[in-house]
Amino acid sequence: MKNRLATMMAAFSLSAAFATLAAAAEIPAGYPENYKDLVAAATAEGHLSIYSTTDAALVQPLLKDFEAAFPGIAVEYSDLNSTELYNRVIAETASGQGTADVAWSSAPDLQIKLASDGYAQEYKSVEAAHLPAWASYKDMVYGTTADPVTFVYNKRLVPEGDVPATHADLLKLMTGKTAEYDGKIASYDPEKSGVGFYFYNQDAKNWTDSWALNKAFGKAHIKLYSSAGSMIEKVTSGEHSIAYGIFGSYGLTKQAKDENLGVIIPKDYVLVTTRATVIPAEAQDPNAAKLFVDYLLSARAQKLIADDIKLYAVRDDVEGATTLASIKAAAGENVHPIALDDKLLEGLDETTRLAFLNEWQKAMKGE
Repeated sequence: MKNRLATMMAAFSLSAAFATLAAAAEIPAGYPENYKDLVAAATAEGHLSIYSTTDAALVQPLLKDFEAAFPGIAVEYSDLNSTELYNRVIAETASGQGTADVAWSSAPDLQIKLASDGYAQEYKSVEAAHLPAWASYKDMVYGTTADPVTFVYNKRLVPEGDVPATHADLLKLMTGKTAEYDGKIASYDPEKSGVGFYFYNQDAKNWTDSWALNKAFGKAHIKLYSSAGSMIEKVTSGEHSIAYGIFGSYGLTKQAKDENLGVIIPKDYVLVTTRATVIPAEAQDPNAAKLFVDYLLSARAQKLIADDIKLYAVRDDVEGATTLASIKAAAGENVHPIALDDKLLEGLDETTRLAFLNEWQKAMKGE
């Protein structure tokens, strides 16, 4: 009887503790009254596991702010590349042991694939109405940023007259000065990087000369990587002169520490991509996951993204240093947001993918 009473008292104390923590949470104005129930359930879970492709150090301000807003929920953050993240969610789901609570990836096509194949759960975010139409998919995938795809270059190594303002300029540079830039260009490897495959596919849809540029890259013996961080480091060190297909946010972060790094938002067209979230179907802390998705899409987090982290806010109603509006100011009307829709699945069809990679391999030989 004593043991039963002790257990009941412990459970009551734990419940009271959760209620206290939930009450301390900062529920944004305008949220429904019953949102406090979600906060209480998430606080009871007390844990949030995130698989992400974004560097952990870069998003620490967001993670700390989330923990401050919702005390009692400890965040565990794992930094993976996009292909690893996708494969891990699938493998862990198959194991029956559960997987991460949030998958936050810079390869939206793979996130759409997870959702369409049943690996994501539906959740209508309370913040969904504040997103551009292109940044959500079937209440399962939400875009959290609006990042321009840029070129970065070493100002010490690339003469001013060589700095490309457009994709066409870069093609002209590659064909006209192949020897000068031999081995000096870096980019994602579409065979190993989900982000790289996604970017090159989008280039092909937006520019008729994209394969001509790929062939020119092949003749110039382009160096391929699976990490944007590695490419930027090699450009700043002087090993490479230019890196192609770099998140503008990463370039700006590094530029703030090294003024010799140049960041180019191409003026002929600039792809705008997003870091997309899904809540895996087998998330172990689904309430904490819902809370985090709402937080990422909130004006509070988006303002932090725009001003402090500089990942480019996706919401139209948020002003700051890095926003979709700032991209439009730099590139005019040639801004092409990549929509979260079923069209992203086309490039992932196995036959289509193999055909693309076969063409890529020929291009790398300059054919």
